[in-house]
Amino acid sequence: MALKGKMVIGQSGGPTSVINQSLVGAVLEARKHGAITGILGARHGIAGIMKEDFIDLTVQSVEELECVANTPAAGLGSVRLKPGKAECERVFEVFKKNDVRYFFYIGGNDSAETAHIIAEMAKEANYDFCTVHIPKTIDNDLRVTDHCPGFASAARFVALAFMGDDRDNAALAGIKINIVMGRDAGFLTASSALARQAEGDGPHLIYVPERAFDVARFQADVKAAVAKYGRCVVAVSEGITDADGNPVMTSGERDSHGNLQLSGSGALGDFLAGKVKEAYAGEKVRVRADTFGYLQRSFPTIVSDVDAREARMVGGFGVAQAVATGEPGSVAIRRLASEPYASECFMTPLASVAREATSLKDEYINAEGNDVTQAWLDYVRPLVGALPKIGRLF
Repeated sequence: MALKGKMVIGQSGGPTSVINQSLVGAVLEARKHGAITGILGARHGIAGIMKEDFIDLTVQSVEELECVANTPAAGLGSVRLKPGKAECERVFEVFKKNDVRYFFYIGGNDSAETAHIIAEMAKEANYDFCTVHIPKTIDNDLRVTDHCPGFASAARFVALAFMGDDRDNAALAGIKINIVMGRDAGFLTASSALARQAEGDGPHLIYVPERAFDVARFQADVKAAVAKYGRCVVAVSEGITDADGNPVMTSGERDSHGNLQLSGSGALGDFLAGKVKEAYAGEKVRVRADTFGYLQRSFPTIVSDVDAREARMVGGFGVAQAVATGEPGSVAIRRLASEPYASECFMTPLASVAREATSLKDEYINAEGNDVTQAWLDYVRPLVGALPKIGRLF
């Protein structure tokens, strides 16, 4: 017999272009089930639950919800908070007070960890309750799943940005360095390779956190690319580290989950641009650097069709499974085929996703550590979808 009571749904961590698709997918599925007696949206995730700051999600029309679904960033507001014992105890006070029997948390691996903590507390308290983690992250670094909702749209942004930037660089030749999000995994930075449509197109160099970054090697790579193409476009993950595992650039600040603040200030791009100028030893060279920053994760109008569809799918699937089984878990995606693309959802234990992350496979990175392979392009291209065709006069 299904658990009967209210559900709470919240969003956590960095927003994405399709996170609201998951929210609306879950809400619309929940409206079909009599076992769910109320749908409460927590404003700013766990922080909102502790304050009982809820939005009634039973009163909106389907048209209103669809408008939210097609709007980027977290419609309920997000949060970066790792709950301790006191916070979790408060969460359960609120759940019991409001007869909440289902909790759905949309987020990355830190959010999965939070969901896991709460699920374990419910078990210890003998409280009939079901916690489901609904995946999202532009970093694409959740374990078990083939890929994460939110990633493909951010990857599409990166590919399009590099397509335009490469044409700009070709028109006025120089050296251009773009810093892309990616703390420990280079999935998003690697997606810049989709910008290439012809021999000589950039990015000419790609550096990801999965390989140690050596400044002298970087300088030599750039000079070699300029010698070959007359210019150079570079994609660099914000999380690149040296041979000892130390970030090349960080403010030293940490969030509640212990994550270091990385390239948001533009300091990494400036540092690398300086090293390129140093390599040319006083020669006149045109060097520029940009940090894509938050633009990557919530940019409207360039959403991947696959991403939007799957983000909706994981939300609805999570609710349907919770009602059907009452078992906690995390929703994951299994790729069935790449051409034509097809996928399905399945459940994996919360512990298999919580906290720990994954990274680019070795087969996706070239031997020199400064580019990606065809295997990577075969993996990512079906997710991002067709890109515009570049016109050329020469």
